[in-house]
Amino acid sequence: MSKTNNFVFKGLKIVVWIIFVGLCIEAGGLLVNFFFSLFKPEFVKNLFQKLDLSQMYIASKWAFFSMYGFILAISILKVLLFYVVIRLVTKINLSKPFSNFVSEQILQISYYTLATGLLSNLARHIAMDLQARGYAIDALNQFWVDSQAFILMAAVIYVIATIFSKGVEIQNENDLTV
Repeated sequence: MSKTNNFVFKGLKIVVWIIFVGLCIEAGGLLVNFFFSLFKPEFVKNLFQKLDLSQMYIASKWAFFSMYGFILAISILKVLLFYVVIRLVTKINLSKPFSNFVSEQILQISYYTLATGLLSNLARHIAMDLQARGYAIDALNQFWVDSQAFILMAAVIYVIATIFSKGVEIQNENDLTV
C-alpha cells in the first residue's frame, strides 16, 4: 500500500471516530432531553437542540412517547452503525481485505443502514399523520429527513457486501489450490 493511500486511510479512521463521537454526543443529549422533558420541562429550552415537545406531551402521551422513541432509536442505530464502521476500519488488513470478518462487517453495516432508513421512513409517515391531526412537528423533521438516502445506501452497501462475500469464497478457493 502506498504512502498516499495509507495517509488517506488514517485520515478516514480519524473522520469515522469524529463522526462516532458526535453521534454519541447527539444520542446522549437527546436521552438527557427526554428525561428532562418528563421531569423538569422548564429546562428543556436550555438543553441540546431545544427539543421541546411539552405541548405534544400535554395533548397526547402516546404521540410524545412514540415520537421520542423514534428519535432515540434512530440516534442509537446511527451510533451502532458507526461503531461497526470503526471496528471495520481498525481491524481490516488492507494487504488481504477479502476476509470473513470484513464481509460480515460490511453486511452488518448494510443491515444497520437499512434499519435506520426504514425506521426513519416510518417515523416520518407517522409524524405527517400527527401533523394532519394538528400536532406541531416542525422540530422533528430534522431527524428523519434522510430516510430515503439511508435505504438507498443500504442497498448499495448490501451489493458491496455480496461482492466481498464472493471475493472471500474465491480467495479461499485459491488458497486451497496453492
